[in-house]
Amino acid sequence: MNAKRGFTGFMVLLLVLLTACTAETEQDQASTDKKLENIRVASWSQPISEQTNLLAEEEKNFFRDQGIQLTFIPGAGGADAIKNILTDKADIAYTDSGSLFFALDKGEKLRVIYNIYPQNVFNIVSLKENNITQPEDLKGKTIGVYSLSSGTRQNLLLLLHEAGLTEEDVTIVETGISNFAPLIQGQVDATAATDTGLYTAKQKDLGEVNVMEVKDYLNFPSDVFVVTEETFQEKKEILEKFLLGFRNSTQWMMDNPEEAAKLAVTYAIDGKDEAINLEIIKLRNAASVSEATEEKGLGAFQVDALQQAADTYKRLGLIENTLDMEAVVSEDLIPNKE
Repeated sequence: MNAKRGFTGFMVLLLVLLTACTAETEQDQASTDKKLENIRVASWSQPISEQTNLLAEEEKNFFRDQGIQLTFIPGAGGADAIKNILTDKADIAYTDSGSLFFALDKGEKLRVIYNIYPQNVFNIVSLKENNITQPEDLKGKTIGVYSLSSGTRQNLLLLLHEAGLTEEDVTIVETGISNFAPLIQGQVDATAATDTGLYTAKQKDLGEVNVMEVKDYLNFPSDVFVVTEETFQEKKEILEKFLLGFRNSTQWMMDNPEEAAKLAVTYAIDGKDEAINLEIIKLRNAASVSEATEEKGLGAFQVDALQQAADTYKRLGLIENTLDMEAVVSEDLIPNKE
């Protein structure tokens, strides 16, 4: 009887200790959560596989390790991402250079703080039978874009102006993220896309196509992180921590593309096929590097390339004002190369 009572007492004591430990752990977690600073990132897109380094935060803690609670805000185009920071719905815009130029042209006070993809990854794709091989061939054609506020439309305008054409010379159709379906179905003659979009479409019986890569005409960053001047001045410390977390997440995805491809199945809306995820991630990893990043580390700029792009937008009439990109690009928050 005494042995039984002793065992029962031991079990009660053990239960009390476990409960206390659990409560203490939960209190510690709650305390940690209170210390985290929230950063809201407005993306140009829905959560897609090429952004797995951001989306896998729940498992990898790249930002949490820097004291940041990351909030991902989906969007529908680069202009949408910038609109979210201008209306204080987000702190950082994950946007394209064209959308940046248009916002600066309107007088918005912005800072560019990180070069996500130094390489221009946009293109114009058409079926072989449509015989569209150069920008001049787009005249009179119907062309699909992801959205009217997206980088696909802006890079299309760039190619049109290279050929002496304007929007009035073509019909632009907003097709959404599945912008290759209308091309396959013959509803458009060509579609503006990215390298990853093209790869995905090729896995779905796209057929033989002609591809015009915008970088062959003008190579400048596809995506950058942008903040308002106010956010830049008031949140430098937390922005610096965010960029360190992002740099670390990018390096992880470059070093571990297979792991990222697996996680994309869970976190990306387009991530059902792990093999496709892997190829898309490889493409984005390649777009993350340039001569500047090799010298100074991930996120570094070749400001002259961005300036050339801004000058070209002005020369072609896409924007009205001359932009000084040296005054807009701020590299002092970018982590040093390890």
